[in-house]
Amino acid sequence: MGFPFTMAAAAHLPLFLDRCTCSLCKEVLKEPVTIPCGHSYCMGCINDCWNQTDNEGGYSCPQCWRTFIVKPELNRNAVFAELIENVKEVTTNGGTFQSYAGPADVLCDVCPGRKRKASKTCLTCMVSYCETHMLPHREFPAYKRHKVEKEAGNLEEKLCAKHHRVLEIFCRTNKSCICLLCAATEHKYHETVTAEEERAGRQNHLQYTKHGVEKKIEKKEKKLEEIKETGLRVQRSAEREVQEYEKTFESLMRLKSEITNLIRDYELKELSKTEVLVQGLVKEIEVLKWRRAEMVELLQTDDHIHFLQKFSSLCAPVEDGAAPTITVNTDVLPETMKKNLCDLKKHLEEMSSWVCVKTPEMGGLGVPK
Repeated sequence: MGFPFTMAAAAHLPLFLDRCTCSLCKEVLKEPVTIPCGHSYCMGCINDCWNQTDNEGGYSCPQCWRTFIVKPELNRNAVFAELIENVKEVTTNGGTFQSYAGPADVLCDVCPGRKRKASKTCLTCMVSYCETHMLPHREFPAYKRHKVEKEAGNLEEKLCAKHHRVLEIFCRTNKSCICLLCAATEHKYHETVTAEEERAGRQNHLQYTKHGVEKKIEKKEKKLEEIKETGLRVQRSAEREVQEYEKTFESLMRLKSEITNLIRDYELKELSKTEVLVQGLVKEIEVLKWRRAEMVELLQTDDHIHFLQKFSSLCAPVEDGAAPTITVNTDVLPETMKKNLCDLKKHLEEMSSWVCVKTPEMGGLGVPK
């Protein structure tokens, strides 16, 4: 025979649920067992705890640390389990228990102590409720006319600062969200519409703006790939030149070192240009992606007031810098030097006295003196 729960008993459910929480997994007990010291755990949790620790000194309770030489026999606590099942039916109509609220969840405003995740927000009461504390709104006729919506945070944003009433009208004259009392007084002769109607008109505009942001992201990502490819060409060109003349430099290590260093200087100089452009484009793309994510979230929200309040800032034009360009001189060494290096084997004594210099106009290498 079960243990019936009444509406009066339901008011004490949060405290009961806290006492039904396993101290190991922090969730409502599953297959509850009570060990000899009186503390209760999920059967799986206490078994895992004892299996993962060194039990040469016995088996300890994770809460009071009372130790048992022989592992206690774990039997399901039938009374506790039946109580939990009955409460489960009252709280969620046969579903599972509500979880405690996480950092990103809307908190129940009524839960004492540790807050549970809110499931609904009453815009009449201006309070968010978990399933347990939502019961009066579901059961009592006095609450039937209350405006209940999906859980919502920042309730202060939905209130008129002057009249402390719910914002549900949009004034096109002043371009602001107002309450019904505002609409009947200082906005009486203004052009006003419902928040739903105004949102419908601006939805397509935000969609269009989002599309424009996506186009910019696509364009900049393409440019980013082009610049990265330019950097790779610089690297390949420099590496090709180094490898081509590696054997020639074997007999003249000093000359080889000078020319190689000049090539590397050229490579670093060109790559530093591309790195600056890459970093700039990456930052611009991140900003645009963040704005797109904000737009996607706003397009999906059911909160018309939040939509209207965020609309203007998200539709503001995004500053778009000029597309960066970079040119690469892939001929690191001038043709005259290449020819001279090919003749190096025949003129070792003559070339051993040469000195390599940079030419400022090319940003690369000069001809030997």
